Amino acid sequence: MPHLTGARRPAFRWIATSTAVLFSIAAATACSSSSAADDAAKPTSTVSVVAADTTTVAPDDAGNATTATTVVPGTTTSTSTTSTTSPTFEASATSITAPVNSAPERFTGTEDEFYAPPDPFPAGEPGDLIRVMDVGVADGSVTVKVMYHSRDAQDRDRPVTGVITYPIGEAPIGGWPVVATAPGTTGIAPQCALSRILDGQPAPAWGVDGVRVITDYIGLGPTGGPLHPYLSKPSEGHSVIDGVRAAHNLAETHAGTTWLSVGHSQGGHGALSASELAADYAPELDLVGTLALAPAALLDRLYGGIDPIVTGILTTMSLYGGAGEHPEIILDDYVTPELAAVAGVMETGCLDEISTALAGLAAGNQLFTNDPRTTDPAKSVLLANDVGNVAVDAPLFLVSGTADDRVVIDRFRDTYARFCAAGQVTELLIVDGATHGSIIGDTAVQTAAWLTARLAGDEPTNTCDTSPTATG
Repeated sequence: MPHLTGARRPAFRWIATSTAVLFSIAAATACSSSSAADDAAKPTSTVSVVAADTTTVAPDDAGNATTATTVVPGTTTSTSTTSTTSPTFEASATSITAPVNSAPERFTGTEDEFYAPPDPFPAGEPGDLIRVMDVGVADGSVTVKVMYHSRDAQDRDRPVTGVITYPIGEAPIGGWPVVATAPGTTGIAPQCALSRILDGQPAPAWGVDGVRVITDYIGLGPTGGPLHPYLSKPSEGHSVIDGVRAAHNLAETHAGTTWLSVGHSQGGHGALSASELAADYAPELDLVGTLALAPAALLDRLYGGIDPIVTGILTTMSLYGGAGEHPEIILDDYVTPELAAVAGVMETGCLDEISTALAGLAAGNQLFTNDPRTTDPAKSVLLANDVGNVAVDAPLFLVSGTADDRVVIDRFRDTYARFCAAGQVTELLIVDGATHGSIIGDTAVQTAAWLTARLAGDEPTNTCDTSPTATG
C-alpha cells in the first residue's frame, strides 16, 4: 500500500513544551465522509505495513502542515491552573428519579462557572443532560459544551463534561450517526479536561458526516469531586457511551442510535472499554465499529526502550486516580516517600507538570515500595481495567506505527494477538516508521474509509484469520 500524504483530519497539532514533548488535540473541522471516501481505497484484506515519512505533519484549520512530535502516549499539553472554588461534589450511588430527556439548563454563565456542578446535584439517568452551553457555529455545524450524568466503577452518579458538534442540515432517515471520541491523556485533575483545553473548538469528525462527541471522562472537568480514575475501564467506557446518549438526548442534534467508538492512546483504551461495555450498558444504541490507534493495553507488562519510564508515570496516575474509585487501595502501601513528596502535582498540575515531577523517579526506580502492577489489591483493579479479553459484535480496527516509543510496537502486537485469541473480528494496520504522534495523520484516509464502510454496512475484514499474531 503506498504512503498517503496530505490526508485531512481534525487538526491534531503536536506541540513541544518546555519540559516535555507532549501532544495536544486541537480538534477542528474535518473533511466530510463523502470526500474522504472519494479519495480513499478501503483497507486491504491483509495485514498492511505502510511506509511513513520520518517527518510527520498534520493539517491545521487552513490545511497548512505542522510538525508532529510526541513523548508520552495520548497526552495533551496543558496549562496548570488552580481549580475554581465551588461546592464540593460528593459522588454517591443514588436512586434514579429524574426522567429521561428532562430539559437541561441552557447555561449562560462563565466558563469557570460551567464546570461547577449544580448544588444540590440533581438525580438523573446515565446520559441525561444537566446543562448545555452554546459555543459557536462554524462550517455548517453547531458546537456546544455539555454536562451530563454518568456512572463510575462503583455505580456512583457522576457529572461529566464534554463537547458535542452537530450538523445544521437535514438529518438522514433514522438520524445522524454519532462519532464518539475518547481523548488521550491530559492529567487527572478537573482543570486538565480536554473541553477546557480545546477552547471552543468542535469535536473531531474522523472523516465522517454526523454528530460528533468528545467526552472529558469522569473526574475531568467538573470541580469538587474525586480525581479522574485514569485507565478505569468502567469510568472511561461509561463516559464515552453516556456522551452518545447525551447527544441523542439533545433534540436539536437529530442524532440516531448508530455510533462509532474512536480513540488514540489512553483514548484507544477508552474507545475499547466503551466497545466492550456497550451491549450490556446501553443496549438501545447500535455500535457498528471501533477504531483504536496505539491503544494503552496490557497494563501489567513492561517492554523495552523508555517503556518502563512511561509506564511508571502512567501507573502512578492510575494508582492515584483509582484510589478515589477503589477505597481498598491505600496509597501508603505502594508509594515511596519520594513520590509522596511530589504527589500534590496530581491535583495542581496536568500532564506536563506530572511528567516533569515523576520522570526522574521513574527512571531511578523510586516510585513504588510495592509495585501496583504486581501487588494486590491494586493489581487486581489494574487487570480488571484491561481490554482485549472478550469479543463483541462490532468489528475493530487496530492501528499503530513501528516507530512508536510510547505504546511500543511489541505492546501493540501483543494487544492485537490478545484480541485475535478472544475471537474479536479485527483488522490490523501497522505503519512503518510512524510514531505515536504521527499515526493519526499518517492513516487519516484509511481510518476514514474504514469508519465510512462500517456505517455503510460493508463486510469487515478480519486479519486475525490470516495473521493472528501480527507477524505476517
